[in-house]
Amino acid sequence: MTEWSERLARRIESIDQAAADNRMRAEAYRQMTEELKGVDGTATSPDGMVTVVAGAGGSVQSITFSDATRSTDPALLSKTVMHTIARAQANAARAQAEVVRRGLGGSELLDRVLAEEETVFGDRPTPDPGPGSLRRAPAPAPAPTRPGYDDYEDGFDIYQGMRR
Repeated sequence: MTEWSERLARRIESIDQAAADNRMRAEAYRQMTEELKGVDGTATSPDGMVTVVAGAGGSVQSITFSDATRSTDPALLSKTVMHTIARAQANAARAQAEVVRRGLGGSELLDRVLAEEETVFGDRPTPDPGPGSLRRAPAPAPAPTRPGYDDYEDGFDIYQGMRR
């Protein structure tokens, strides 16, 4: 074989190898996409009264209540539900980031999700919102208005940082 034909053969081999690598990458992306669709996060309140399952993207899939909710103050129950939903959504986001990390090998997304969760929830397990949390606290200072946002206070604006 001439030098030119050897170079051509090596070039064809490298193109074949690149095509095989691309097929493997495409299959890995497909598998990762399928796995991401099935990811969810579950959280149970510390008192076991509320369990929430949040799906991909944070959508609430189910909320389950124990019998203890029948004798619970509605304000406490509401606070517990909202807190447990937020924790389930954070767990779902962490699970999604972990799938991406396994699929792509990078950890930047997982690091961002974990940092955001620590900012929102602190680095300790979520405290029980218990009866003591219903005591009257000093009125909070009005939040600065942000252009383009409605003025409702649902507590979920803390997740805006996760949607970068």
